[in-house]
Amino acid sequence: MRLGEKGVRLTPQAKQNERVLSGMRPTGMLHLGHYHGVLKNWLELQHSYECFFFVADWHALTTNYEEPQDISANTLDMVIDWLSVGIVPGASHLFVQSRVHEHAELHLLLSMVTPLSWLERIPSYKDQQQVLKGKDLATYGFLGYPLLQSADILIYRAGLVPVGEDQVAHVELTREVARRFNHLYGTEPDFAAKAEKAIAKMGNKNAKLYRQLRKQYTEQGDQEALEVAKALLEGQQNISIGDKERLFGYLEGGGKIILREPEALLTKQAKVIGLDGQKMSKSYNNTIALREPPESIEKKIRTMPTDPARVRKKDPGDPEKCPVWSFHQVYSDQSVKDWVVEGCKTAGIGCLECKRPVIEAVQQELAPVRERAEEYTEDISTVESIINEGCEAAREVARDTLDDVRKAMRFIK
Repeated sequence: MRLGEKGVRLTPQAKQNERVLSGMRPTGMLHLGHYHGVLKNWLELQHSYECFFFVADWHALTTNYEEPQDISANTLDMVIDWLSVGIVPGASHLFVQSRVHEHAELHLLLSMVTPLSWLERIPSYKDQQQVLKGKDLATYGFLGYPLLQSADILIYRAGLVPVGEDQVAHVELTREVARRFNHLYGTEPDFAAKAEKAIAKMGNKNAKLYRQLRKQYTEQGDQEALEVAKALLEGQQNISIGDKERLFGYLEGGGKIILREPEALLTKQAKVIGLDGQKMSKSYNNTIALREPPESIEKKIRTMPTDPARVRKKDPGDPEKCPVWSFHQVYSDQSVKDWVVEGCKTAGIGCLECKRPVIEAVQQELAPVRERAEEYTEDISTVESIINEGCEAAREVARDTLDDVRKAMRFIK
């Protein structure tokens, strides 16, 4: 056993069975900011966890509801970009949010029990209103999008959600919503009897160990026993997700955990700022797209602004004041960075010389991405098949969760 994220003890098998959920809005072709900020993490996660990666097309409507005509084309382009950087359909489930209607139903049900103040206090609610002053965001869709995010996560009972620090508040809201729902609806008829039946399905050895660990926790408050028991459950292959959540609740002496509280998985993010020194964003027109033509990459980087102090080549500069330096931080090894610092501060190199290693590194990184993207673009039927298969896999999991939610709320028996 090893100590995993958030102090949870995970066996190698349990880690493999842990579920990860992440999504992106389809706002157009992806750029280097997306690649280094999100996709490189997905590439690592897909081989260690059960990953569900989705196109958040409903979320795109929260700020672009007046222009829905581009969402469908952007959806296809984004999935092509995912595949082109190396996301593997066999290792991950790639799907479209709006094709799994269970997201919407769970969002509706959760909206009945979520206090309005919980949504109003989300930091990004007011921040985005300031950033997007030109848009009319006085809609429930915009106010309620964090709750839709919660439904996205909870419908798959995801244990881990890879996020940057600015998104931790959204995961915390999801935890609070799940906790409130479980408190309101987690009492299940014949809960103990159903839990005992679920234990029996684990096999004699594991069942005995589970009961022993549960006793150590409930009678002696042994926190270590609780964590080991949770890891034991994560590694079980022969019990359903519903039984697994039931046994999580039984461990702690409560009712069935209908909706699982996820953990924020803080990811390493190599920050690539835009060509003008601001955050890389299409709205600032300062991006390099993953499928950017080579000649365009060359031109964009060659014309990037540099340290204003370097009016002439003989003027010394400071790399920290130059947007090109952020690219060196991502793409250059230490020897090149040392060369840049020395050459810039002593005026030993010119700005075009400084940019050359960056141009070459970006070209080398994106050449295979463009090549694979062209192959997928010429074979759209394969891309659509990948999406359809991912949607079906997502629906299967979502239906199971929603059945438990409906039963817990007494809509069905």
